[in-house]
Amino acid sequence: MEAAGAVEAAAKGAFVLGNLAEVVERVLGFLPTKALLRAACVCRLWRECARRILRARQRVAWVSALEPGPGESHALVRVLARELERSPAASPVLLQKVHVLPQTVLYIADAETFSGHEECHEQKKARKRNSKETAIALEKLLPKRCQVLGLVTPGIVVTPMGSSSNQPQEIEEGEAGFALLFPKIDGVKIHTFHFSKDLKNRVFDESKFAEAGLKNNPDLRVVLLFGYNSWKSGATRFLHQIVNPLNEKSIILAGGQVESFTSLTSENNNAQPGDACGVVGLAFSGPQIQSATVLLDQDVADERTAEAAMQRLKAANIPERNTIGFMFACVGRGYRHYKTKRNMEADAFRKFFPNVPLFGFFGHGEIGCDRIVTGNFVLRECNDIKDDLLHGYTTVMTLIHLGSTKANQV
Repeated sequence: MEAAGAVEAAAKGAFVLGNLAEVVERVLGFLPTKALLRAACVCRLWRECARRILRARQRVAWVSALEPGPGESHALVRVLARELERSPAASPVLLQKVHVLPQTVLYIADAETFSGHEECHEQKKARKRNSKETAIALEKLLPKRCQVLGLVTPGIVVTPMGSSSNQPQEIEEGEAGFALLFPKIDGVKIHTFHFSKDLKNRVFDESKFAEAGLKNNPDLRVVLLFGYNSWKSGATRFLHQIVNPLNEKSIILAGGQVESFTSLTSENNNAQPGDACGVVGLAFSGPQIQSATVLLDQDVADERTAEAAMQRLKAANIPERNTIGFMFACVGRGYRHYKTKRNMEADAFRKFFPNVPLFGFFGHGEIGCDRIVTGNFVLRECNDIKDDLLHGYTTVMTLIHLGSTKANQV
């Protein structure tokens, strides 16, 4: 009798899991992406349920590396490899633990351990080779059609994995990095761009802005810009040629000068880093996007003034749900600027934004200003004149809200 009952229960369970979509979808919803895509191969019903679940998973995820470990590869490569696993059937990379399928990835790693030291010509050559190998290793872990922008910077700002409320860390020395994983999000378009300085032409061709979606795009809301090889002759002038035409009150501009960029791949952009100076970045378009930035200038030098800057950012009333924070700071700030007190600005950010993950870097110059674009685009400005966007010895704090939907939650 017990055996017959067990068989009958199994038959009923098989009927439910083979015919009732709402039950199947509820069960499959607990699976990470890798297991979910495997389950989609069971039958047509499971495939349709899996597709609906993936479409609903529109939250941003991230992988962070804060501790060095054994081996020749960078810690970010090792941590990302643990989170991702390539399918033996050569299908797109399947996420093992993360519950998103990335469409765009921004990764940033520290310059010292990502690229090695540069003390002589031979070591410089070795550094470039090591940097390229590390970038290739990272890209192999991501889907082939995924847009990837990889940067190398002197220091890292990162929120540890696990929860958006984890305490962000300012890591000015040592091995660290992160990869932000953006899935396909309804109503939001993210694309990479790259402008390199033309040695034969001193004037930048602004028609390239339209080609990159940075002009004649009424849905453009946020542009993150990163200058590289800023020490080269003409780099500052070229950066002005890029930033000045984009300095519109309805667009948030933020970023900074990085050590180098190691990856820039997409379906339409196979450009690789070279020895010239230039600008790379991410553009965020979509009517539901809200954003705000504040500039912490040289006068912000203690806990009180740092928190006052965060209060200005808080006054923008940007929703915390489905929002990402970015911090772009000068290498001259950090604990040296705050008289040996570490993590000052990240701590101030967490105090006012307890549920927003924070990412960024310490670099060689900052891009940004006090600017707020709210949901109904009523702009509150600090002044009526053209904003100065290029700075040194400052920090730019930025919020990007990707829209309020039930499924979208960072």
